[in-house]
Amino acid sequence: MAHLDPNISENHPVIRQLDEAAINRIAAGEVVERPASAVKELVENALDAGARRITVDCADGGKRLIRVTDDGCGIAADDLPLALSRHATSKIDGTDLLNIHTFGFRGEALPSLGAVGRLTVTSRVAGQDAAEILVEGGTVNAVRPAALNSGTVVTLRELFYATPARLKFLRTDRAESQAIADVVKRLSMAEPFVQFILRDVSGDAPREIFRAEGETGDLFDALHGRLSGVIGREFAENALRIDAEREGLHLTGYAALPTYSRGAAVAQYLFVNGRPVRDKLLVGALRAAYFDFLSRDRHPVAALFLDCDPKLVDVNVHPAKSEVRFRDPGMARGLIVSALRHALAEAGHRASTTVAGATLGAMRPEPTGARVYQMDRPGPVARSLSYDAQMPVFEETAPVFARVDALPEQSADQPEPDYPLGAARGQVHENYIIAQTASGMVIVDQHAAHERLVYEKLKRQMAENGVAAQALLIPEIVELSAGDRARLLEVAEDLARFGLGVEPFGGNAIAVRETPALLGEVNARALVLDILDELSDQGESLLVQAKLEAILSRVACHGSIRSGRRMRADEMNALLREMEATPHSGQCNHGRPTYVELKLADIERLFGRT
Repeated sequence: MAHLDPNISENHPVIRQLDEAAINRIAAGEVVERPASAVKELVENALDAGARRITVDCADGGKRLIRVTDDGCGIAADDLPLALSRHATSKIDGTDLLNIHTFGFRGEALPSLGAVGRLTVTSRVAGQDAAEILVEGGTVNAVRPAALNSGTVVTLRELFYATPARLKFLRTDRAESQAIADVVKRLSMAEPFVQFILRDVSGDAPREIFRAEGETGDLFDALHGRLSGVIGREFAENALRIDAEREGLHLTGYAALPTYSRGAAVAQYLFVNGRPVRDKLLVGALRAAYFDFLSRDRHPVAALFLDCDPKLVDVNVHPAKSEVRFRDPGMARGLIVSALRHALAEAGHRASTTVAGATLGAMRPEPTGARVYQMDRPGPVARSLSYDAQMPVFEETAPVFARVDALPEQSADQPEPDYPLGAARGQVHENYIIAQTASGMVIVDQHAAHERLVYEKLKRQMAENGVAAQALLIPEIVELSAGDRARLLEVAEDLARFGLGVEPFGGNAIAVRETPALLGEVNARALVLDILDELSDQGESLLVQAKLEAILSRVACHGSIRSGRRMRADEMNALLREMEATPHSGQCNHGRPTYVELKLADIERLFGRT
């Protein structure tokens, strides 16, 4: 028996016009989800006003107080009431909703905030007197004179006091404060020349949470300095500069080396025309660019800025403006993937400096008190003679611990070649090569390094010769829905490049006629369904490529120099030279480092010689 919804009257429903207060509160539910949303809207307004210094004060995670102070152009006293009415904005004139050059344009932020809290806007335009207007729960008060030197101060008190039910869905003050800090940091990355200050004023004395001074210099220098302060100095040291352009799309920013990765996708900052976004297309492109260099449980770190003509991207998808739609999404994705892969290839054998830092941390002895004396640092010749004189030689035990063939004699006046990975000096535990560089030493994992070299060679061969396909004696017929069938056939050409041949078979069925020979016997139906799951979830499928490259990786593992094998000096040096000439050789097939470089100054610091 059907039951009527108690919220629906049995009488004929009547259409009513909602009052202004209800409309504003409904809009506020979309625009102002939490205190961080309010901070985002207010800081973006300050940036649109041309501010060079922005200060954000928060109390109790933004629930009790949010105050944003800027030195922008200000709002005239006569315009203050209009600024607090819905869909009133100075950003656009309404004739072209695709040509958006500002952060805000919908005219919903201020009236939405005024509908759910106590909002005060104090502003002053150059050459005019300052004025102030107050809104409480949607009720707008009259404009009154105020005291302010320049710019605008927006104060929001008791957020959601007019809709107390919303307060129950907020998280703890600490969690809300962290969300506000994340918003301010993302916006500070988009505007490296602007000063940002975030303070917690919950207690008696304000506590500064985040400060970023306005950077100087060209765009890349300013961005590098800002990212160093926001993400961390280690990221700046291990990041690759990205600068690529294709058909009206310009990609800039910095992306970290694969060996500098995270356990979660928490350090991926993506911007479109300066606007922080969380877009599935861009995240997928970033993942695809690092696909072959990181294991599935590791995630890349990057700050990427995609700039284009505003008409090529639609930012009016959602009131929060965190999602965008590209006119040509394939072009945007291809630019990100190709630019990042090119930068990673140019990095060659380079590995992140954090690897050496972790090594030194593990080796650092416990402090034993103040150092009593300081030895003079000997010169290179004296140090070499001293080492030779002090080196114990025990023929019966030397092969057990370390081994290197005698190196050719070299005259004192003949300079030794300055290779990035140095010259081999020994092999320890038949697995690690010790090499001396001009400024320190390098420890190489011979098996991991050679595994990567063989893997890269196999991938090149596969790219040049293609993937061998194995024809099925009886094609596998897979019944799909109409949408899944169309989605799969759209990528049929890409799948064919990896040896998987699919074609329509009438109705909603497809026929799998070929599978990659490298995979051997496969369950074609399960493979197709897994590919469709990936396409639905991420908009792309790397499953076949992943399976093929996993096999190549296993082949490379079995075909590489094994741990426990003794190597001659010429073999070790040949491995080092090949690493220097091969892209991506700084990390193994799983994203782990293949070598550790220790600077001489760091080694001497371990022994208290500095």
